[in-house]
Parts: sequence; C-alpha cells; structure tokens
Amino acid sequence: MKIIDISSEMFSAPPYPGDPKPYRDTVRRMDMGDGYNLSGFYACCHSATHMDAPLHFIEGGTPADKIDMKRCFGPCSVIEAAGTVTGEDIDKLPASVKKRIIFKGGGRAFLSRSAAFALAGAGALLVGTDAQSIGAAPEEAQAHKELLGAGIPILEGLCLDGVPAGSYVIAAFPLKLGGAEAAPVRAVLLCR
Repeated sequence: MKIIDISSEMFSAPPYPGDPKPYRDTVRRMDMGDGYNLSGFYACCHSATHMDAPLHFIEGGTPADKIDMKRCFGPCSVIEAAGTVTGEDIDKLPASVKKRIIFKGGGRAFLSRSAAFALAGAGALLVGTDAQSIGAAPEEAQAHKELLGAGIPILEGLCLDGVPAGSYVIAAFPLKLGGAEAAPVRAVLLCR
C-alpha cells in the first residue's frame, strides 16, 4: 500500500489573507547546552491543511472535536477542477465518484453555492480542495454554509501536486481542539 501525504507544511504554507501567520518558538535547544529540544507553536485553526467544522459558519454547529470520525476515513475520489465548479458540473460526475470528494485545481478549485448544494443533496460525507478556501470570492461564504449546514466537514489547503485524479482511501482526522470551529489535519491518501 502506498501512502501519499497531501498535507501542507504548517509554517511555510501561506496564511489565508487576514489570518495570523503560524510560527514555532524554540524553548530549549540541545545545541545551546540544554539537555533536550523543546518547542511551542502558534497557529490559526485555519492554517495550512485544516478541516472546517460546521461551527465555522453555522451558529450552534458541530465543533471540530465532535466531527464524526467516520467522515474522515474511507473511499475518496480526487477530481480535476479548473476554476469554480457548478451544480451542473456535479450533476455530470459519474456514479463511481465516492462520497468523500477532493477537488484538485492547482490551488484554484472552488465550489459555487449550487455545487455545494448538489454535493449535499448527493450525500457527500467530506469535501476538500487544494485551494485555501472551498468557496470563491465574492460568494465564498455560500459554499461553506451549504456544506457545513448539511453537516459536511470541509478540507482546505490540501497539497495535491503530483496526485492524479482517481480513487483512493483518505485518512484526514482533525486535531482534537475542544470547541474550535476548525482544526489542523494531517491528511493522507492510501492506494495500491
């Protein structure tokens, strides 16, 4: 079995415009005479590869630590997408597309509100993108609200360079950050 890491590196990934930049703070260093190395870090819950929980846009929605883990592991389809995907595009996807779906578009794979609505109606379990956000401006919030309102977690900031479209198994578990609207994820695809 092959394991493909599709996570962006936390400290080098560009932050979403307006979000704080993550950093690591060295507390102890062996090369400075300490008996061990020790670091702390700061990051926005939406830094690098992360999962948006319903609480991100839905008042009283599920927080990241309460997301059903079954949504985060299982059969997955990686789909090539150029620009903004519409509901009509979703309706044209073959029946073989899995309920966990990742859109790959060189950091520019976005969903329109109609695409998010169609995915929710089709019973999607997890939706992701290699873009920093699932929605494109100026309607960025609408795609979030459609998916998160249906209880569908969103993976953002995936690194899909060199990953061909196709069928995989995904493992993408959010850190257990109690009450947070999002959490960093180490996401991997499994294939033969």
